[in-house]
Amino acid sequence: MVIFILGTLALLAFLAWSTWQSALVLRRIALTTNLLLLPLENLMRLALILVCVILARVSGQPETQFGWSTTDLGSAALMGLTIGAVTGFIVPLITRWAIARFGPKIYSPIVVQSVMPRNRAEWFWVPLALAPAVLLEELLFRSLLLGGFATIAPPIFLALLWSIIFGAMHSPQGALGMIVAAMLGVMLSILFLATQNLIAPFVAHYIINLVQLAWAAHDKTFPLGLSYLHLR
Repeated sequence: MVIFILGTLALLAFLAWSTWQSALVLRRIALTTNLLLLPLENLMRLALILVCVILARVSGQPETQFGWSTTDLGSAALMGLTIGAVTGFIVPLITRWAIARFGPKIYSPIVVQSVMPRNRAEWFWVPLALAPAVLLEELLFRSLLLGGFATIAPPIFLALLWSIIFGAMHSPQGALGMIVAAMLGVMLSILFLATQNLIAPFVAHYIINLVQLAWAAHDKTFPLGLSYLHLR
């Protein structure tokens, strides 16, 4: 259990550091390739997903503790799809209002600009690459930090704590990005606790990002300040 706790916290620290470093690079260099489609980035995500699975295994806890249940998958996926679609359309409205009310400095579009599909081919590949990126976040924040740590601290406390940290990791996206990311983190955590299944928050998380990308691409007048959940 000690290895699980220390390993999970180390993974969280690594992701926070790498996210910040990615933001610094984006500020200095104009990427000619979509950030989600960089081969090394994708290999790193797959490796970190494997690390998450290994950490869960060494904890000695049952798979159900991490939301890896194979029962009611259809219901969990449908719930995630519904909540994700509704939230995906609400968040841009909140974004538009907040930017109009407080000014454009409240949000930085630097991340979404780096992952926005630039042609038809990328509209095929980006949604595919988005899946492991979302899975990594859900495995870390919902399965390990929420489900796995629930044996040592109250789940509601953990949901709030990790959601605040989740929001703080979005600091490159400005104050609005941090606030909305934290709120969505709470929502996804509640969804995980309510269903005891990782499928629901994963589907909701994925759909939210996908809808936001589609909205930003469709509405050319809308600020590119939409991807609150994407870390890398």
